[in-house]
Formats: sequence, C-alpha cells, structure tokens
Amino acid sequence: MDYIEQLDVNLLDGYLESLGVEIVEQMLELYIQQSITYLDDMSDSLEKKSQELWEERCHKMKGATGSVGLLTAHAKLVAIEKISGQWAEKSTYMSELIEINSKAIAAFKAWLASK
Repeated sequence: MDYIEQLDVNLLDGYLESLGVEIVEQMLELYIQQSITYLDDMSDSLEKKSQELWEERCHKMKGATGSVGLLTAHAKLVAIEKISGQWAEKSTYMSELIEINSKAIAAFKAWLASK
C-alpha cells in the first residue's frame, strides 16, 4: 500500500522511534474512537445548520488528523472548515470525509503492521 499520499510517514516514524509501537498503536486507537465522536458532532452541526459549530468541529478533527499524521483527512478538513452556507454541499463533504478518514485509518494500520 502507498502510505506516502495518506500519511505523514516522517512524523509517524518519529513517533515510533521515540515512543515505541505500543504507544503508537494506542494513539491510533484513541484517534479512531475520537474520530467517531468528531464525525457525529459534525453531522450534528449539519442538522442544526450552525456555521459556528461546523467550523469548531472541523477544527477539532483537523487538529487530531494532523497530530496522527493523516495527511489526506487533514487536507480535506482544511478545505471544508471555513466554507459557509451550502449545507447540501457540506453533507457531500461529510460523506467524502468519512471515506477519506476510513482509508487513512486503514493506511495507518497497514503502515503500523509493516513495522
């Protein structure tokens, strides 16, 4: 699998070197749990059509994706965080983000399994 597009392998290699495999595995598991909450919260902001909540929740998930090296998910969040209005489009962006996030998590798991 090509991790280069999905992951910041330099960041993750640094984590692996300084923290060890067990801690990096725990980081991934924590991110997976948190991402479910983040995506649920973003869906809630769509239902409420709240721009403030949308931006706040995108921002939180953007930080989390950056800290665990999920480049594609982070880039998607950068792109959609500040988009105002356009609630139908935001719903499409949410679907795309869910798919991108799943692929990024799979790439992280595959990368970790190769270590």
